[in-house]
Amino acid sequence: MTGTYRIGRLDDAHVLLTGATGFIGQALLERLLSGHPGTRVTIVVRPRGNGGAADRFRRLLRKDVFRAWREQVGDEAAFAEAERRVTVVEGALDRLEDVEFPGDVDVAIHCASSVSFDPPIDEAFSSNVSGAVALYEKLGEQERPPHIVHISTAYVSSGGQGLVREGRLTHDVDWRRELAQGLAARDDVERASRRPEVLRKALEKAGRDHGKAGPQIAAKDAEEARRAWVEERLVEHGATRAEILGFSDVYTFTKAMSERAVEELWAGRPLSIVRPAIVESALRHPYPGWIDGFKMADPLIIAYGSGLLRDMPGQPDTVMDVVPVDLVVNATLAAAAAPPDEGAEPHYFHVGSGATNPLTLRDLYKHVHSYFRRDPLPESSGRGHVRPPSWTFPGAARVEFALGAGERAANIADKLLGQLPGTERTQEWASRLHKEKRSLETLRKYSDLYGVYTRTAVVYDDRELRALNAALPADRAAEHGFDPAGIDWYTYLEEVHCPKVTAPLRARTGGRRGTRKPNPAALPPGGSPAGGTAGGTAAVFDLDGTIIASDIVESYVWTRLASLPRGRWAPELFDLARNAPRYLLAERRDRGDVMRSFFRRYEGAHVEELRALVAEQVGDALLHRVMPEAVRRIRAHRAAGHRTVLITGSLDLLVEPLRPLFDDIEATHLAERDGILTGFLRTPPIVGEGRAAWLQSHARERELDLGASYGYADSYSDRPLLEVVGKPHAVNPDTRLFRHAKRRHWQIARWGTHTASRWDALAGTVISHTRPRPVRALPAAGRTASDGEGR
Repeated sequence: MTGTYRIGRLDDAHVLLTGATGFIGQALLERLLSGHPGTRVTIVVRPRGNGGAADRFRRLLRKDVFRAWREQVGDEAAFAEAERRVTVVEGALDRLEDVEFPGDVDVAIHCASSVSFDPPIDEAFSSNVSGAVALYEKLGEQERPPHIVHISTAYVSSGGQGLVREGRLTHDVDWRRELAQGLAARDDVERASRRPEVLRKALEKAGRDHGKAGPQIAAKDAEEARRAWVEERLVEHGATRAEILGFSDVYTFTKAMSERAVEELWAGRPLSIVRPAIVESALRHPYPGWIDGFKMADPLIIAYGSGLLRDMPGQPDTVMDVVPVDLVVNATLAAAAAPPDEGAEPHYFHVGSGATNPLTLRDLYKHVHSYFRRDPLPESSGRGHVRPPSWTFPGAARVEFALGAGERAANIADKLLGQLPGTERTQEWASRLHKEKRSLETLRKYSDLYGVYTRTAVVYDDRELRALNAALPADRAAEHGFDPAGIDWYTYLEEVHCPKVTAPLRARTGGRRGTRKPNPAALPPGGSPAGGTAGGTAAVFDLDGTIIASDIVESYVWTRLASLPRGRWAPELFDLARNAPRYLLAERRDRGDVMRSFFRRYEGAHVEELRALVAEQVGDALLHRVMPEAVRRIRAHRAAGHRTVLITGSLDLLVEPLRPLFDDIEATHLAERDGILTGFLRTPPIVGEGRAAWLQSHARERELDLGASYGYADSYSDRPLLEVVGKPHAVNPDTRLFRHAKRRHWQIARWGTHTASRWDALAGTVISHTRPRPVRALPAAGRTASDGEGR
């Protein structure tokens, strides 16, 4: 038997509202201002950023939810009206000791909460239970306790089956004990994360994955892995505890605990509990399609339209209990105006569509599929459009089997790709694998997160809600009604909701059909003198693999062969090949080690003769190996007034031909004695983290803004360098840098071939010279890194 409701008016009431900056809270505040002109409102706002709560409220009034009201009454009048009718109380709900509420509050609507399904357990309890408890204990001190309208969720009952009535939950879980344990969980997990065995495992993995980028990068990633371990354990803690108590997730678990808390704390006083289902964009008010951020169904819609969600483990006949936000707002305010009698049982209302106007998962899929077939999303590349997948609803077991097999195959492929060089072909494979892993991760996430909601056999009865709607005065029924039977699903989903939630994505990916994305790597307009600085902006380049298609070994070969007659090339190349395994081992240990080892081959070289050899012969080979796109990019930066900087491990004498392109060059310097190179480095090599440290120091000296600066490099060892600039570019990246750049959304460039092939460059600069430089320019072949020790 349904209740009998008498709905009064809120026009002369004083309403306390929490969560006013959230989705439902914004809509409630707008409706109170635009539809209840005599109502006074007090809102509780947490300060954020530099401004206080009052500043945040003024920013809130400029949001889109208030646009129709501002246009109706005028901006100036709207702000004045809001200032007159709304009192802002600064504070956080879990810290209300020093907060004073007005003593004449008639109704308190509590809708502040976390709406994430999988937060860490302590965060879920803090947001959804602690705040509510503190609020109701504070309001309980009032001489005249207000009518509490507590916003919960229909899914507090999602563990059951069949028809769920509007009423008190039947569980006997002790909310106080669960609250205490949930809040204490972080300290327990933090202690566990600092055990040596956990830390050692994180360090070993970080060393394998990131050691090439430097020890500090590896240590940083190990600590990030530890923190991630803590968060994952707390999320698992919440999910497991919820499941063992019969709840679908930690969100519904904590919302159920919050309900039980308010029932106990507000016993005998007027209480209404409103349980919305899946709240989505507005049907009519403030305008069709209004929404603030993505809600429960929207990530699924976006992932489907993007081609990432190829199937779902849900049952096609599951009722997806979607309800527009304006129906929730109207129902909440009607409940607020119809309090229970003093000492009577609380009112409970399910606000959804499942019982009166059901939308099944298959119906939802058909409407979304129809929408994206008619108006598909553009590909992220800007070329072509995404074809929406066709769902077959194979069932949870088959989806899980296919998902597990796909994840195992992707992990194996990922490990294999990590061992391959960064060629164009491997990067193409890595791109395809990246997209495949994104698809698998999306399916896994939504399968775990939303699976219970797409497989439930629950229908939420709404008899009390319909009785409340029927009690609306006739003059308010049309504008303030909340009957879900009036929703036309085709119009709402295909013409209102989907266009609204996909609009931001279309804007980011270049609009609709036939448009191309703007080039995000385009330089700002030029105008400053070449070589000058514009706002302290720098363009920082690596050399080998980024500007020239070579490395320190090849540079040595050019120089050595240029100093020898052709008849002595073979012994030199043989000696180099004989020592190659030693260089490779050093490279795997530390890039600085291979430089120290290899540059010993220059021991005994005459500095001036080597400089002349570079100027007359080897410089041509170097310039033949320069990639045209790199030169164009450097010149574009100089034209824009940016300071161009080269950081390279190559020998300083060998990069002199490139000096006209750069304002600053930092290269390797070898020690010398009496004009002869010793083979030892003058200072430690600038590699890995050393490059980032050098650049930060150089930026301070030159007053450069690294946040506005550009970086270009090809190796994962240059990750620290790229991470200290605001605009990093991975150029012809090795496989590990390519994958990191993909994850970080860095620009990735494939700069093409140089002006001559490897051996054409040598032929043009060495073979054509009939009189090679004297042999003493470099020492004879056969000397190893240990030769000359102690001299």
